[in-house]
Amino acid sequence: MTKATTAPPYLDVESRRLATRKRLLTDFEYYAKSALKIRTKDAQIVPLVLNEAQRIFIDSILKQWQETGRIRVVILKARQLGISTIWTAFAYFWISQHRATKGIVVTHEAAASSALFDMTKRYHALVPEFLRPSTSKANGRELKFDRLDSGYIIATAGSDTVGRGETLQMAHLSEVGLWPKSKAREILNGLLQAVPDVPNTFVAIESTARGMSGPFYEACKAAEAGTSGYILCFLPWFTDPTYRAPVPKGFKRTPDEGDLAALYSLDDEQLMFRRQKIAQDGLPLFKQEYPSSPTEAFLTSGAPVFNLEYLHECLQAAPDIKHRLQFDPLAVEYAADARGNLLVYHEIDPVEEYTIGADVSKGVQGQDAGRGDYSVAQVLDSKKRLVATWRGQVDPDYYATILYHLGKLYNWARLAVEFNNHGILPNTRLFKDLAYPNLYTREVYNKQSDTTTEELGFYTDVATRPLIIDELRQAIRDKHIELNDKTTIEEMVTFIADPKTGKIEHEVGCHDDCVMALAIAHHIHEASWAPVPNEEDFYFELN
Repeated sequence: MTKATTAPPYLDVESRRLATRKRLLTDFEYYAKSALKIRTKDAQIVPLVLNEAQRIFIDSILKQWQETGRIRVVILKARQLGISTIWTAFAYFWISQHRATKGIVVTHEAAASSALFDMTKRYHALVPEFLRPSTSKANGRELKFDRLDSGYIIATAGSDTVGRGETLQMAHLSEVGLWPKSKAREILNGLLQAVPDVPNTFVAIESTARGMSGPFYEACKAAEAGTSGYILCFLPWFTDPTYRAPVPKGFKRTPDEGDLAALYSLDDEQLMFRRQKIAQDGLPLFKQEYPSSPTEAFLTSGAPVFNLEYLHECLQAAPDIKHRLQFDPLAVEYAADARGNLLVYHEIDPVEEYTIGADVSKGVQGQDAGRGDYSVAQVLDSKKRLVATWRGQVDPDYYATILYHLGKLYNWARLAVEFNNHGILPNTRLFKDLAYPNLYTREVYNKQSDTTTEELGFYTDVATRPLIIDELRQAIRDKHIELNDKTTIEEMVTFIADPKTGKIEHEVGCHDDCVMALAIAHHIHEASWAPVPNEEDFYFELN
């Protein structure tokens, strides 16, 4: 779509009318200011004139439309930049002037869906008569243009029937980061499938950031990487020229403010606005609601247990896998394998003392493989470097064999296997059948007999689970552990504290097996942390 030019003054009245009508059909910005009305923050009804953020957004999607014939955009934004307003305006501009076009508005709760739909109904009520299409339905959930056979529906994420059986040409998927975690991915995938990949179809997925996990985060990362067919439109808080505050006499920039000003060309009024918002809401919430960059938005959102900034550093610095090994039951040893479950990040030192923590799953096999939990073993060296990770789905009895030879490979490492549920069998086999020489045991006090006994494995319960997680959280916060495995880091990112219950666990649809195995290994680790600038001089080389 290209912008039309103003009709020349020498044309007759009818020709000028037709030229204006054509421009209203093809020039969205002209249509918006000429035909659409909005309600402002100060309760005024005024023509829709694009602000700076809206203009940046519209320019980016029109460019994509011209290049690809369709619009697919993920929008990560600061609060109240007017992006929902402009997208609903664009949707009305297109749907109200084209046949057989159906749109949907979906957000996280009914009130928000209704608020977005109210914008559309306001456009429809106040648009000039000659632009208003014939309407057969105009209620709280649907706006239907009968002669065009076009219209809108609204829905709330969480409904089992949202978008089911629909064929859509336009979708506005709002605040996806707040959609119900248990259903968000399924709902989003269903809605995206309802929009055919043909010209003149439009999808906008937008939200403020809500943690480094879930479908919205994944959509942002895929758009940023250019692998999904979507463009990422990020709009920082300082895009809005009204986000300013009067500068008091004697105002001085802090070092942090000086760095931000240099990086983003901010002036003192913008910095004063930022300072006041931080005083009101705190820095983490300001960065979430008014981010300066996509990374900042996601690093400060959600309710993470572990320090996200350090985890991000670890993810960026994560080394390549040195060796990928698989246990060979015929050779009874670990051997190189391109699809091996054991990922080695540091060479094995024959004089090093290693610690292994192991989490045990039920061993999902067959058609359910890859869907359930994993068994994971984490290997720490004496300096608290995560030197290797084993992750796979095997039966608990065979897992004992894998752990036995993993411990043997790492100089008969001190080995702690979770004892709960499916962990009973591998602990028993390691002790009785395989006679592993360095198996972790714990002291258990019997109150009735006033005696203490040694029992196998690490028992996770309501007392020990928070303990080992808090110990690991402190090590992460103080940067007293070296993380190298990307899967482990990504699990830690999605490990959250539920703000309602206070329960600490992985987000819905994520795993925590790597986290728990690492927490066990860290808990039983007997040496203090010591940074190592370079590899050791002598290694046991793996061929």
